[in-house]
Amino acid sequence: MGRFFNIFAAAFVSIGSFLFGYDSGIISSVITFEHFLEHFNQPNSNTNLIGAVVSTFTGGCFFGAAASGYLNDRVGRKRTTQIGCVFALWGCSMQAGANSIATLLIGRIVAGLAIGCLSMTVPLYNTEIAPPKIRGFMVGLAQQMVGIGFIAANWVGYGCQFIDSDAQWRIALGLQLVPAFMLLVGIQFLPFSPRWLIEQGRDDEAHAVVLRLHSKSGSDTSAAEKEYAEMHDAIKAELHVRSRHISDLWSSPAMIRRTFVAVGVQVFGQFTGINVINYFGPEMYQTLGLSKGKVLLVQGIYGAVGPITNFFFITLLLDRIGRKKPLLYGAASFVVTFSVLAAIVASFPPTATTNLSAQRAGIAMIFLTSINFSLSFGPVSWVLASEVFPTRTRSIGTSAATCANWAFNVLFSQVSPVAMVRVTWKFYVLFICLNAVSFVCIFLFFPETKGKSLEDMAEVFGDQVDTQEVLAKHGDTRLVHEADSDHKSDKLTEKADYA
Repeated sequence: MGRFFNIFAAAFVSIGSFLFGYDSGIISSVITFEHFLEHFNQPNSNTNLIGAVVSTFTGGCFFGAAASGYLNDRVGRKRTTQIGCVFALWGCSMQAGANSIATLLIGRIVAGLAIGCLSMTVPLYNTEIAPPKIRGFMVGLAQQMVGIGFIAANWVGYGCQFIDSDAQWRIALGLQLVPAFMLLVGIQFLPFSPRWLIEQGRDDEAHAVVLRLHSKSGSDTSAAEKEYAEMHDAIKAELHVRSRHISDLWSSPAMIRRTFVAVGVQVFGQFTGINVINYFGPEMYQTLGLSKGKVLLVQGIYGAVGPITNFFFITLLLDRIGRKKPLLYGAASFVVTFSVLAAIVASFPPTATTNLSAQRAGIAMIFLTSINFSLSFGPVSWVLASEVFPTRTRSIGTSAATCANWAFNVLFSQVSPVAMVRVTWKFYVLFICLNAVSFVCIFLFFPETKGKSLEDMAEVFGDQVDTQEVLAKHGDTRLVHEADSDHKSDKLTEKADYA
Protein backbone atom coordinates (compact mmCIF):
# COMPACT_ATOMS: atom_id res chain seq x y z
CA MET A 1 0.00 0.00 0.00
CA GLY A 2 2.47 2.61 1.26
CA ARG A 3 2.45 5.81 -0.74
CA PHE A 4 -0.83 5.19 -2.60
CA PHE A 5 -2.79 4.75 0.63
CA ASN A 6 -0.96 7.72 2.16
CA ILE A 7 -2.02 10.03 -0.68
CA PHE A 8 -5.55 8.59 -0.74
CA ALA A 9 -5.98 9.31 2.98
CA ALA A 10 -4.78 12.91 2.57
CA ALA A 11 -6.99 13.48 -0.47
CA PHE A 12 -10.08 12.04 1.22
CA VAL A 13 -9.64 14.08 4.40
CA SER A 14 -9.27 17.17 2.19
CA ILE A 15 -12.99 16.89 1.45
CA GLY A 16 -13.14 19.11 4.53
CA SER A 17 -11.29 21.78 2.54
CA PHE A 18 -13.69 21.26 -0.37
CA LEU A 19 -16.47 22.23 2.06
CA PHE A 20 -14.47 25.35 2.94
CA GLY A 21 -14.25 26.39 -0.72
CA TYR A 22 -17.83 25.50 -1.62
CA ASP A 23 -19.40 27.24 1.39
CA SER A 24 -17.29 30.36 0.85
CA GLY A 25 -18.14 30.44 -2.85
CA ILE A 26 -21.81 29.48 -3.03
CA ILE A 27 -23.12 32.25 -0.79
CA SER A 28 -21.96 34.95 -3.23
CA SER A 29 -24.30 33.42 -5.83
CA VAL A 30 -27.17 32.67 -3.46
CA ILE A 31 -27.26 36.22 -2.13
CA THR A 32 -28.14 37.45 -5.64
CA PHE A 33 -30.90 34.92 -6.40
CA GLU A 34 -34.29 36.52 -7.01
CA HIS A 35 -36.23 33.93 -5.00
CA PHE A 36 -33.79 34.21 -2.10
CA LEU A 37 -34.27 37.98 -1.89
CA GLU A 38 -38.04 37.67 -2.22
CA HIS A 39 -38.26 34.95 0.44
CA PHE A 40 -36.45 37.08 3.02
CA ASN A 41 -38.17 40.31 1.90
CA GLN A 42 -34.89 41.93 0.93
CA PRO A 43 -34.65 44.82 -1.54
CA ASN A 44 -32.36 44.49 -4.53
CA SER A 45 -29.83 46.64 -2.70
CA ASN A 46 -29.02 44.08 -0.04
CA THR A 47 -25.71 45.39 1.30
CA ASN A 48 -26.66 44.84 4.94
CA LEU A 49 -27.60 41.20 4.31
CA ILE A 50 -24.33 40.56 2.47
CA GLY A 51 -22.34 42.06 5.35
CA ALA A 52 -24.22 39.99 7.93
CA VAL A 53 -23.85 36.73 6.00
CA VAL A 54 -20.10 37.22 5.46
CA SER A 55 -19.27 38.40 8.98
CA THR A 56 -21.30 35.72 10.81
CA PHE A 57 -19.66 32.96 8.76
CA THR A 58 -16.07 34.19 9.13
CA GLY A 59 -16.67 34.95 12.81
CA GLY A 60 -17.83 31.37 13.31
CA CYS A 61 -14.72 30.17 11.50
CA PHE A 62 -12.50 32.05 13.94
CA PHE A 63 -14.07 30.42 16.99
CA GLY A 64 -14.16 27.02 15.30
CA ALA A 65 -10.42 27.21 14.64
CA ALA A 66 -9.78 28.27 18.24
CA ALA A 67 -11.80 25.39 19.73
CA SER A 68 -10.24 22.79 17.44
CA GLY A 69 -6.82 23.26 19.02
CA TYR A 70 -8.15 21.81 22.27
CA LEU A 71 -10.21 19.14 20.49
CA ASN A 72 -7.28 17.90 18.40
CA ASP A 73 -5.21 17.31 21.51
CA ARG A 74 -8.08 15.83 23.46
CA VAL A 75 -9.77 13.46 21.00
CA GLY A 76 -7.38 13.41 18.06
CA ARG A 77 -7.41 14.55 14.44
CA LYS A 78 -9.97 11.99 13.22
CA ARG A 79 -12.57 12.65 15.87
CA THR A 80 -12.15 16.43 15.56
CA THR A 81 -12.80 16.13 11.83
CA GLN A 82 -15.95 14.15 12.54
CA ILE A 83 -17.10 16.77 15.05
CA GLY A 84 -16.56 19.41 12.38
CA CYS A 85 -18.67 17.37 9.95
CA VAL A 86 -21.53 17.10 12.46
CA PHE A 87 -21.55 20.89 12.86
CA ALA A 88 -21.40 21.27 9.07
CA LEU A 89 -24.46 19.04 8.66
CA TRP A 90 -26.27 21.01 11.35
CA GLY A 91 -25.38 24.46 9.99
CA CYS A 92 -25.98 23.64 6.33
CA SER A 93 -29.35 22.06 7.15
CA MET A 94 -30.40 25.23 8.94
CA GLN A 95 -29.35 27.36 5.96
CA ALA A 96 -31.09 25.19 3.37
CA GLY A 97 -34.29 25.01 5.43
CA ALA A 98 -34.29 28.60 6.70
CA ASN A 99 -37.59 30.48 6.76
CA SER A 100 -36.24 33.57 8.52
CA ILE A 101 -33.09 35.65 8.40
CA ALA A 102 -32.34 34.71 12.02
CA THR A 103 -32.34 31.00 11.16
CA LEU A 104 -30.15 31.65 8.13
CA LEU A 105 -27.59 33.63 10.13
CA ILE A 106 -27.47 31.07 12.95
CA GLY A 107 -26.90 28.41 10.29
CA ARG A 108 -24.05 30.50 8.91
CA ILE A 109 -22.47 30.78 12.37
CA VAL A 110 -22.73 27.03 13.00
CA ALA A 111 -21.34 26.26 9.52
CA GLY A 112 -18.54 28.72 10.25
CA LEU A 113 -17.64 26.81 13.40
CA ALA A 114 -17.40 23.66 11.27
CA ILE A 115 -15.29 25.23 8.53
CA GLY A 116 -12.96 26.87 11.05
CA CYS A 117 -12.45 23.49 12.70
CA LEU A 118 -11.85 21.68 9.40
CA SER A 119 -9.61 24.41 7.94
CA MET A 120 -7.20 23.84 10.83
CA THR A 121 -7.54 20.06 11.29
CA VAL A 122 -7.23 18.88 7.67
CA PRO A 123 -3.72 20.36 7.09
CA LEU A 124 -2.69 19.15 10.55
CA TYR A 125 -3.74 15.56 9.86
CA ASN A 126 -2.13 15.57 6.41
CA THR A 127 1.10 16.95 7.88
CA GLU A 128 1.33 14.20 10.49
CA ILE A 129 0.72 11.29 8.12
CA ALA A 130 2.93 12.55 5.28
CA PRO A 131 6.53 11.43 4.63
CA PRO A 132 8.95 14.39 4.40
CA LYS A 133 9.63 14.04 0.68
CA ILE A 134 6.03 14.63 -0.37
CA ARG A 135 4.65 16.55 2.62
CA GLY A 136 4.29 19.74 0.61
CA PHE A 137 2.19 17.94 -1.98
CA MET A 138 -0.01 16.18 0.56
CA VAL A 139 -0.72 19.27 2.66
CA GLY A 140 -1.13 21.28 -0.55
CA LEU A 141 -4.05 19.01 -1.41
CA ALA A 142 -6.07 20.98 1.14
CA GLN A 143 -5.64 24.20 -0.84
CA GLN A 144 -6.35 22.29 -4.05
CA MET A 145 -9.69 21.12 -2.68
CA VAL A 146 -10.55 24.66 -1.54
CA GLY A 147 -10.15 25.75 -5.16
CA ILE A 148 -12.21 22.85 -6.48
CA GLY A 149 -14.91 23.78 -3.97
CA PHE A 150 -14.97 27.32 -5.36
CA ILE A 151 -15.29 25.97 -8.91
CA ALA A 152 -18.15 23.67 -7.90
CA ALA A 153 -19.89 26.58 -6.16
CA ASN A 154 -19.59 28.78 -9.26
CA TRP A 155 -21.18 26.16 -11.53
CA VAL A 156 -23.88 25.16 -9.05
CA GLY A 157 -24.76 28.82 -8.59
CA TYR A 158 -24.87 29.32 -12.34
CA GLY A 159 -27.15 26.31 -12.84
CA CYS A 160 -29.49 27.03 -9.92
CA GLN A 161 -30.27 30.54 -11.14
CA PHE A 162 -32.54 28.96 -13.78
CA ILE A 163 -34.79 27.26 -11.19
CA ASP A 164 -38.00 29.25 -10.75
CA SER A 165 -38.81 28.52 -7.09
CA ASP A 166 -37.27 28.58 -3.61
CA ALA A 167 -35.44 25.39 -4.62
CA GLN A 168 -33.16 27.80 -6.48
CA TRP A 169 -31.27 28.68 -3.30
CA ARG A 170 -32.23 25.75 -1.06
CA ILE A 171 -30.58 23.22 -3.41
CA ALA A 172 -27.46 25.35 -3.74
CA LEU A 173 -27.05 25.51 0.04
CA GLY A 174 -28.26 21.96 0.72
CA LEU A 175 -25.69 20.31 -1.56
CA GLN A 176 -23.10 21.00 1.15
CA LEU A 177 -24.61 18.14 3.12
CA VAL A 178 -23.27 15.54 0.66
CA PRO A 179 -19.49 16.05 1.17
CA ALA A 180 -20.00 16.61 4.92
CA PHE A 181 -21.75 13.25 5.28
CA MET A 182 -19.17 11.49 3.07
CA LEU A 183 -16.31 12.75 5.25
CA LEU A 184 -18.13 12.01 8.51
CA VAL A 185 -18.57 8.34 7.55
CA GLY A 186 -15.50 7.76 5.39
CA ILE A 187 -12.83 9.06 7.77
CA GLN A 188 -13.82 6.32 10.21
CA PHE A 189 -11.95 3.88 7.93
CA LEU A 190 -8.75 5.96 7.82
CA PRO A 191 -5.97 5.68 10.43
CA PHE A 192 -5.41 7.97 13.39
CA SER A 193 -2.39 10.25 13.25
CA PRO A 194 0.55 8.10 14.41
CA ARG A 195 2.08 11.03 16.26
CA TRP A 196 -1.11 11.61 18.25
CA LEU A 197 -1.25 7.88 19.04
CA ILE A 198 2.28 7.98 20.46
CA GLU A 199 1.27 10.96 22.63
CA GLN A 200 -1.59 8.88 24.01
CA GLY A 201 0.71 5.93 24.80
CA ARG A 202 -0.80 3.78 22.03
CA ASP A 203 2.61 2.89 20.62
CA ASP A 204 1.66 -0.42 19.00
CA GLU A 205 -1.17 1.22 17.06
CA ALA A 206 1.15 4.03 15.98
CA HIS A 207 3.75 1.52 14.81
CA ALA A 208 1.17 -0.32 12.71
CA VAL A 209 -0.06 2.94 11.16
CA VAL A 210 3.47 4.04 10.20
CA LEU A 211 4.16 0.67 8.58
CA ARG A 212 0.89 0.90 6.66
CA LEU A 213 1.53 4.46 5.46
CA HIS A 214 5.28 4.56 4.87
CA SER A 215 6.46 1.06 3.93
CA LYS A 216 7.90 0.73 0.43
CA SER A 217 6.35 -2.69 -0.02
CA GLY A 218 5.04 -5.58 2.00
CA SER A 219 8.54 -6.83 2.79
CA ASP A 220 10.66 -3.66 2.87
CA THR A 221 9.85 -1.78 6.07
CA SER A 222 13.28 -0.31 6.89
CA ALA A 223 12.38 3.29 6.02
CA ALA A 224 9.13 3.07 7.97
CA GLU A 225 10.89 1.56 10.99
CA LYS A 226 13.41 4.39 10.98
CA GLU A 227 10.62 6.97 10.67
CA TYR A 228 8.77 5.42 13.58
CA ALA A 229 11.87 5.23 15.79
CA GLU A 230 12.68 8.90 15.23
CA MET A 231 9.16 10.17 15.85
CA HIS A 232 8.76 7.91 18.92
CA ASP A 233 11.96 9.15 20.54
CA ALA A 234 11.26 12.82 19.81
CA ILE A 235 7.64 12.74 20.98
CA LYS A 236 8.40 10.79 24.16
CA ALA A 237 11.13 13.30 25.00
CA GLU A 238 8.71 16.19 24.44
CA LEU A 239 6.18 14.58 26.78
CA HIS A 240 8.73 14.73 29.60
CA VAL A 241 9.79 18.35 29.14
CA ARG A 242 6.74 20.18 27.78
CA SER A 243 3.36 21.13 29.18
CA ARG A 244 0.23 21.75 27.15
CA HIS A 245 -0.41 25.47 27.61
CA ILE A 246 -0.75 28.28 25.10
CA SER A 247 2.20 29.97 26.84
CA ASP A 248 4.37 27.21 25.33
CA LEU A 249 4.10 29.10 22.05
CA TRP A 250 6.45 31.77 23.41
CA SER A 251 8.26 29.79 26.13
CA SER A 252 11.69 29.94 24.42
CA PRO A 253 13.40 31.80 21.58
CA ALA A 254 12.95 28.74 19.34
CA MET A 255 9.23 28.56 20.09
CA ILE A 256 8.81 32.30 19.54
CA ARG A 257 10.35 31.90 16.11
CA ARG A 258 8.15 28.90 15.31
CA THR A 259 5.05 30.83 16.34
CA PHE A 260 6.10 33.90 14.37
CA VAL A 261 6.62 31.81 11.24
CA ALA A 262 3.31 29.93 11.56
CA VAL A 263 1.16 32.92 12.46
CA GLY A 264 3.10 35.19 10.12
CA VAL A 265 2.64 33.05 7.03
CA GLN A 266 -1.13 32.90 7.64
CA VAL A 267 -1.41 36.66 8.19
CA PHE A 268 0.81 37.39 5.20
CA GLY A 269 -1.49 35.17 3.15
CA GLN A 270 -4.31 37.61 3.93
CA PHE A 271 -2.01 40.54 3.08
CA THR A 272 -1.93 39.22 -0.50
CA GLY A 273 -5.48 40.51 -0.95
CA ILE A 274 -6.63 37.23 -2.46
CA ASN A 275 -9.79 37.02 -0.35
CA VAL A 276 -10.73 40.57 -1.27
CA ILE A 277 -10.74 39.35 -4.88
CA ASN A 278 -12.54 36.09 -4.01
CA TYR A 279 -15.30 37.80 -2.03
CA PHE A 280 -15.63 41.03 -3.97
CA GLY A 281 -14.30 40.20 -7.43
CA PRO A 282 -17.45 41.45 -9.21
CA GLU A 283 -17.17 44.82 -7.46
CA MET A 284 -13.51 45.04 -8.47
CA TYR A 285 -14.36 44.27 -12.10
CA GLN A 286 -17.04 46.95 -12.03
CA THR A 287 -14.46 49.49 -10.86
CA LEU A 288 -12.62 48.62 -14.07
CA GLY A 289 -15.72 49.55 -16.07
CA LEU A 290 -17.04 46.08 -17.03
CA SER A 291 -20.75 45.50 -17.57
CA LYS A 292 -22.65 43.09 -15.30
CA GLY A 293 -22.81 40.41 -17.99
CA LYS A 294 -19.07 40.50 -18.55
CA VAL A 295 -18.43 40.53 -14.81
CA LEU A 296 -20.17 37.16 -14.37
CA LEU A 297 -18.26 35.65 -17.29
CA VAL A 298 -14.87 36.88 -16.07
CA GLN A 299 -15.57 35.74 -12.49
CA GLY A 300 -16.43 32.26 -13.73
CA ILE A 301 -13.17 31.99 -15.66
CA TYR A 302 -11.21 33.43 -12.74
CA GLY A 303 -12.48 30.68 -10.45
CA ALA A 304 -10.75 27.96 -12.47
CA VAL A 305 -7.35 29.64 -12.86
CA GLY A 306 -6.12 29.24 -9.28
CA PRO A 307 -6.91 25.52 -8.77
CA ILE A 308 -5.30 24.55 -12.09
CA THR A 309 -2.12 26.44 -11.21
CA ASN A 310 -2.13 25.07 -7.66
CA PHE A 311 -2.37 21.47 -8.89
CA PHE A 312 0.71 21.72 -11.10
CA PHE A 313 2.64 23.59 -8.42
CA ILE A 314 2.06 21.09 -5.58
CA THR A 315 2.58 18.13 -7.93
CA LEU A 316 5.75 19.25 -9.70
CA LEU A 317 7.49 22.01 -7.75
CA LEU A 318 6.63 22.55 -4.08
CA ASP A 319 8.66 19.67 -2.62
CA ARG A 320 11.58 20.46 -4.94
CA ILE A 321 12.04 24.20 -4.51
CA GLY A 322 10.94 24.41 -0.88
CA ARG A 323 8.81 26.90 1.06
CA LYS A 324 10.78 30.13 1.37
CA LYS A 325 11.47 30.90 -2.29
CA PRO A 326 7.81 30.64 -3.38
CA LEU A 327 6.78 32.93 -0.52
CA LEU A 328 9.37 35.54 -1.49
CA TYR A 329 8.28 35.32 -5.12
CA GLY A 330 4.61 35.69 -4.14
CA ALA A 331 5.10 38.74 -1.91
CA ALA A 332 7.22 40.49 -4.54
CA SER A 333 4.75 39.69 -7.32
CA PHE A 334 1.80 41.13 -5.36
CA VAL A 335 3.65 44.40 -4.91
CA VAL A 336 3.88 44.59 -8.71
CA THR A 337 0.33 43.47 -9.55
CA PHE A 338 -1.36 45.80 -7.04
CA SER A 339 0.88 48.68 -8.18
CA VAL A 340 -0.28 48.21 -11.76
CA LEU A 341 -3.91 47.73 -10.69
CA ALA A 342 -3.85 50.91 -8.60
CA ALA A 343 -2.30 52.86 -11.48
CA ILE A 344 -4.95 51.61 -13.92
CA VAL A 345 -7.92 52.50 -11.70
CA ALA A 346 -6.38 55.88 -10.83
CA SER A 347 -5.57 56.78 -14.45
CA PHE A 348 -8.76 55.43 -16.04
CA PRO A 349 -11.70 55.92 -13.62
CA PRO A 350 -14.54 53.64 -14.75
CA THR A 351 -17.07 56.47 -14.58
CA ALA A 352 -14.99 58.67 -16.87
CA THR A 353 -13.57 56.26 -19.44
CA THR A 354 -14.25 52.99 -21.21
CA ASN A 355 -10.67 52.30 -22.24
CA LEU A 356 -10.72 48.62 -23.25
CA SER A 357 -6.95 48.25 -23.01
CA ALA A 358 -7.01 49.48 -19.42
CA GLN A 359 -9.85 47.08 -18.59
CA ARG A 360 -7.95 44.14 -20.05
CA ALA A 361 -4.75 45.09 -18.22
CA GLY A 362 -6.66 45.35 -14.92
CA ILE A 363 -8.28 41.95 -15.43
CA ALA A 364 -4.87 40.50 -16.28
CA MET A 365 -3.45 41.81 -12.98
CA ILE A 366 -6.32 40.24 -11.01
CA PHE A 367 -5.83 36.91 -12.79
CA LEU A 368 -2.07 37.12 -12.27
CA THR A 369 -2.65 37.69 -8.57
CA SER A 370 -4.64 34.45 -8.41
CA ILE A 371 -1.95 32.55 -10.32
CA ASN A 372 0.86 33.86 -8.14
CA PHE A 373 -1.12 33.12 -4.98
CA SER A 374 -1.44 29.50 -6.12
CA LEU A 375 2.31 29.43 -6.70
CA SER A 376 3.11 30.71 -3.23
CA PHE A 377 0.95 31.48 -0.21
CA GLY A 378 -2.02 29.34 -1.30
CA PRO A 379 -0.48 25.93 -0.59
CA VAL A 380 2.68 26.98 1.30
CA SER A 381 0.90 28.83 4.12
CA TRP A 382 -0.96 25.68 5.19
CA VAL A 383 2.13 23.48 4.86
CA LEU A 384 4.42 25.75 6.85
CA ALA A 385 1.94 26.62 9.60
CA SER A 386 1.34 22.97 10.44
CA GLU A 387 4.86 21.56 10.11
CA VAL A 388 6.99 23.93 12.19
CA PHE A 389 5.67 23.01 15.66
CA PRO A 390 6.72 20.05 17.81
CA THR A 391 4.04 17.43 18.39
CA ARG A 392 3.09 18.66 21.86
CA THR A 393 2.23 22.17 20.61
CA ARG A 394 1.31 21.39 17.00
CA SER A 395 -2.45 21.43 17.62
CA ILE A 396 -2.55 24.63 19.62
CA GLY A 397 0.07 26.29 17.42
CA THR A 398 -1.75 25.46 14.19
CA SER A 399 -4.97 26.61 15.84
CA ALA A 400 -3.43 29.97 16.75
CA ALA A 401 -2.11 30.42 13.21
CA THR A 402 -5.49 29.55 11.68
CA CYS A 403 -7.27 31.94 14.07
CA ALA A 404 -4.94 34.71 12.91
CA ASN A 405 -5.88 33.87 9.31
CA TRP A 406 -9.60 34.12 10.05
CA ALA A 407 -9.21 37.28 12.14
CA PHE A 408 -7.64 39.15 9.23
CA ASN A 409 -10.14 37.52 6.88
CA VAL A 410 -12.96 39.07 8.93
CA LEU A 411 -11.18 42.43 8.95
CA PHE A 412 -10.69 42.61 5.19
CA SER A 413 -14.14 41.23 4.37
CA GLN A 414 -15.73 44.03 6.41
CA VAL A 415 -13.46 46.88 5.33
CA SER A 416 -13.07 46.11 1.62
CA PRO A 417 -16.59 46.95 0.29
CA VAL A 418 -16.49 50.36 1.99
CA ALA A 419 -12.87 51.04 1.03
CA MET A 420 -13.39 50.21 -2.65
CA VAL A 421 -16.22 52.76 -2.80
CA ARG A 422 -14.73 55.54 -0.68
CA VAL A 423 -11.00 55.50 -1.43
CA THR A 424 -11.08 53.56 -4.76
CA TRP A 425 -7.56 52.98 -6.10
CA LYS A 426 -5.85 54.11 -2.87
CA PHE A 427 -7.15 50.93 -1.21
CA TYR A 428 -4.83 48.88 -3.44
CA VAL A 429 -1.84 50.89 -2.16
CA LEU A 430 -2.46 49.27 1.24
CA PHE A 431 -1.71 45.84 -0.25
CA ILE A 432 1.43 47.15 -1.93
CA CYS A 433 2.75 48.20 1.49
CA LEU A 434 1.60 45.06 3.29
CA ASN A 435 3.25 42.74 0.78
CA ALA A 436 6.47 44.72 0.93
CA VAL A 437 6.51 44.16 4.70
CA SER A 438 5.78 40.45 4.15
CA PHE A 439 8.74 40.14 1.77
CA VAL A 440 11.18 41.65 4.28
CA CYS A 441 9.94 39.50 7.19
CA ILE A 442 10.06 36.28 5.15
CA PHE A 443 13.54 37.06 3.84
CA LEU A 444 14.96 37.81 7.30
CA PHE A 445 13.20 35.36 9.60
CA PHE A 446 11.73 32.38 7.74
CA PRO A 447 13.81 29.16 7.54
CA GLU A 448 13.69 26.55 4.79
CA THR A 449 11.93 23.35 5.93
CA LYS A 450 11.89 21.38 2.67
CA GLY A 451 12.59 17.66 3.10
CA LYS A 452 12.86 17.82 6.89
CA SER A 453 10.95 15.35 9.02
CA LEU A 454 8.70 16.90 11.67
CA GLU A 455 11.18 15.75 14.31
CA ASP A 456 14.07 17.42 12.42
CA MET A 457 12.41 20.83 12.95
CA ALA A 458 14.17 20.95 16.34
CA GLU A 459 17.46 21.34 14.45
CA VAL A 460 15.98 23.93 12.05
CA PHE A 461 14.73 26.17 14.88
CA GLY A 462 17.52 25.47 17.37
CA ASP A 463 15.59 23.76 20.16
CA GLN A 464 17.83 22.90 23.11
CA VAL A 465 16.35 19.46 23.81
CA ASP A 466 18.60 16.38 23.64
CA THR A 467 16.18 13.57 22.86
CA GLN A 468 18.47 10.77 23.96
CA GLU A 469 19.43 12.49 27.20
CA VAL A 470 15.84 13.21 28.18
CA LEU A 471 14.69 9.66 27.43
CA ALA A 472 17.59 8.13 29.33
CA LYS A 473 16.95 10.41 32.32
CA HIS A 474 13.34 9.27 32.54
CA GLY A 475 14.12 5.62 31.91
CA ASP A 476 12.29 5.49 28.57
CA THR A 477 14.84 3.68 26.43
CA ARG A 478 12.75 1.25 24.43
CA LEU A 479 13.56 2.78 21.08
CA VAL A 480 16.64 4.87 21.83
CA HIS A 481 19.21 4.18 19.16
CA GLU A 482 22.28 2.31 20.33
CA ALA A 483 24.76 4.78 18.92
CA ASP A 484 23.87 8.41 19.54
CA SER A 485 26.55 9.72 17.20
CA ASP A 486 25.44 7.48 14.35
CA HIS A 487 21.80 8.48 14.95
CA LYS A 488 22.67 12.17 14.78
CA SER A 489 24.70 11.62 11.63
CA ASP A 490 21.83 9.73 10.03
CA LYS A 491 19.38 12.54 10.77
CA LEU A 492 21.68 15.12 9.25
CA THR A 493 22.84 13.26 6.15
CA GLU A 494 20.25 10.65 5.21
CA LYS A 495 16.65 10.89 4.08
CA ALA A 496 14.48 7.81 3.89
CA ASP A 497 13.34 6.84 0.43
CA TYR A 498 9.52 6.68 0.55
CA ALA A 499 9.08 5.51 -3.02
